[in-house]
Amino acid sequence: MFDYRAFATRKLSALGPKYLPFADVASAEVPLSRLLRLSLFQVTVGMALVLLVGTLNRVMIVEMNVPATLVAVMLALPLVFAPFRALIGYKSDVHVSALGLRRIPYIWKGTLCQFGGFAIMPFALLVLSGFGNAVDTPRWIGLAAAALSFLLVGAGVHIVQTVGLALATDLVKEEDQPKVVGLMYVMLLLGMVVSALVFGTLLENYTAGRLVQVIQGSAVVSVALNLVAMWKQEARSRDRAQTMKAARPLEFKQAWAKLAQSNQIIRLMVVVCLGTFGFGMADVLLEPYGGQALNMSVGDTTKLTALFATGTLVGFAIASRLLSGASKPANLALIGSAIGIAGFAAIIFASMGGGIPSFLSGTFLVGLGAGLFGHSTLTATMRSAPKDQIGLALGTWGAAQATAAGVGVALAGIVRDIVVGLQGATGSAVQTPYNTVFMIEIVSLIAALFVIWPMAYKFSSRTNTNSTNAKQVEGS
Repeated sequence: MFDYRAFATRKLSALGPKYLPFADVASAEVPLSRLLRLSLFQVTVGMALVLLVGTLNRVMIVEMNVPATLVAVMLALPLVFAPFRALIGYKSDVHVSALGLRRIPYIWKGTLCQFGGFAIMPFALLVLSGFGNAVDTPRWIGLAAAALSFLLVGAGVHIVQTVGLALATDLVKEEDQPKVVGLMYVMLLLGMVVSALVFGTLLENYTAGRLVQVIQGSAVVSVALNLVAMWKQEARSRDRAQTMKAARPLEFKQAWAKLAQSNQIIRLMVVVCLGTFGFGMADVLLEPYGGQALNMSVGDTTKLTALFATGTLVGFAIASRLLSGASKPANLALIGSAIGIAGFAAIIFASMGGGIPSFLSGTFLVGLGAGLFGHSTLTATMRSAPKDQIGLALGTWGAAQATAAGVGVALAGIVRDIVVGLQGATGSAVQTPYNTVFMIEIVSLIAALFVIWPMAYKFSSRTNTNSTNAKQVEGS
């Protein structure tokens, strides 16, 4: 008699590695279910990013009439904490506790920071915007509270993501570490897609009270999911604690100097900064652009984040397939930058007659290019890191990426407001301030292309002459 249950089980087991990028990293010791449960911390990170960059920036600029410069500065406040990601990764590499835990204590601290920021945020924003009776409250109180809330959420995101990724790499073999980090980023993007759709639905009929409920709900969900993600992921070992205490690890400066000796790591970080700056400036302006230049609703513009994240997810899937073969990270970074340039051109064309279809296609292309670029540079960084410095390497990549993104977000709002101030005398159209920022992003991606090009050329030439040397520079 045919066993339908066994047949269905085999088919479902085969779906993961075939259709979920990086799912082949699972093993008998670390099943896919455990990795997916750990990846819930990335879901909370994605939820926070969608809420901050996707929803609140549009609500603050359009519905609350907060100046875009102030909004951009608020969203860029996590930049203050971003450079410390390298230090966080290093600390989690060498942390000594009585039970031998290294990563979990830092993830929990980051979770508490996220919760504290979300707890303060909704009421701080109402005071900042002068909503209702809050108009009689001194404005500096709203500014200080809003700044503190954004800073806490940003710090929590940096800590949770950096240490969570390091914990994920601890669970698998060294050759599978880039794959498991890729899997974590796929789950980040899925979390962004789902969160954007949920937030868009909840805020379809926007009210200040509904916004408060959404932010408070995000705080509770973040704590719950991170607790589930951490449960029984890191084994307790007092022997490991004693061994690490006796080992006397390198100081941070010495550890960084050792990492900097790896294959072109400094040049790689320059590429990460230029590319992330180019892709990141639009984060704070895509939704206001859709609202003001194309008359899209709050719900529709919030769902743009889902479209962007879907494009990025496709980029990660393509990069996963290509990098597992003969493709080199620098070549994919080149392609990703070029696709991003085409995407921003389509976004600009949307306000010149292309309309919403051009805007949506451009948003998807920018996400696709960002996915290819992000995964290729992440893989290159992982391959460049020594075995005992995975946390530091991930922190360094995260610090470069987050810092460039923060600077891009801040400058985007500043440039937009400067052009708005100038266009009063010239009578420019409403889309001109946004298109100016998009042009700056195109220039930054072109600069990234010039920096990447020699690295890609070295890959090609060395591959043809000596495969051994090509493997040594594969992460460049």
